[in-house]
Amino acid sequence: MSAPDVVSVGRISVDLYAQEPHHGFDQQQSFQKSVGGSPTNVAVAASQLGSSVALVTKVGDDAFGDYVLSRLEGWGVDTRYIEKVPGTQTPLAFAALTPPETPTVMFYRGEAAPDTRVKQADVPLDVITAAGVLWISHTSLAVGDTSATCLEWMRARSKDQHTVLDLDYRPTLWASKEEAREMAHTAISLSTVVVGNREECEVALGVDDPDSAATAILEAGAGLAIVKMGADGALLATREERVRVAPTPIDLVCGLGAGDAFGGALCHGLLQGWDLEKMGQMANAAGGYVASQLTCADAMPTMPELMKTMESAG
Repeated sequence: MSAPDVVSVGRISVDLYAQEPHHGFDQQQSFQKSVGGSPTNVAVAASQLGSSVALVTKVGDDAFGDYVLSRLEGWGVDTRYIEKVPGTQTPLAFAALTPPETPTVMFYRGEAAPDTRVKQADVPLDVITAAGVLWISHTSLAVGDTSATCLEWMRARSKDQHTVLDLDYRPTLWASKEEAREMAHTAISLSTVVVGNREECEVALGVDDPDSAATAILEAGAGLAIVKMGADGALLATREERVRVAPTPIDLVCGLGAGDAFGGALCHGLLQGWDLEKMGQMANAAGGYVASQLTCADAMPTMPELMKTMESAG
């Protein structure tokens, strides 16, 4: 069997989204269930756009684990490298729209969440080295076996391949900001593409100015640096070219998952050989599409939906 276009590694959860805008967790709420975890959302996003995608993670041996596996298979994501860990529970994440653009998220992951237990032996090395894109989330490097495994898999790939580091930062999953920055420096040196928003760049690099962050990423050895700037669009930079792409206008519902949709479109664009401008436009449109809906994985656009979004935005 041929290697997948994309291999994404790391965090998975069942996400519960509060449906009442501006209601905090201290108020009465009703919730909508979906699948989440940044690397998981990216896998779904890339699959929805037509790439073949394998997700590498672990879930609990519970009904929530069955739920996420069923949903992923329905979206066409290859789940053969997702193991159910006996005696564990699938993580939960609760999101309150306080405010909608940057919702409050509470994680319930236990002492050692299943997705922190990925080992090198769980996936044949040739699957990792032959994949068109290896997607590694910064949070996957925080704790457990998964951290060491991701670093070894990144080292196993050549610099002419797409090894993407997503600077996805969740402070509650790190012992300290300093530890997160130290790991980011190591991971950036092993990556060919690095993507993050301004806050994540500040954590990883100590600067939040988009041009300065992009320069720091390129000087560290990556070939492509992407800084997501929210309402200001995105900056895509190589050593030869810098492109700023305007945001896609939307009616915001929930900001969660927009960056993951951006990431899925980025993966697809890298595989298709899109130029920087097209890649940025498509990724921004994918992010905008998801931000106009409540959930993450369930909201990832197909290519026709993405094209319609771009046409509507002019």
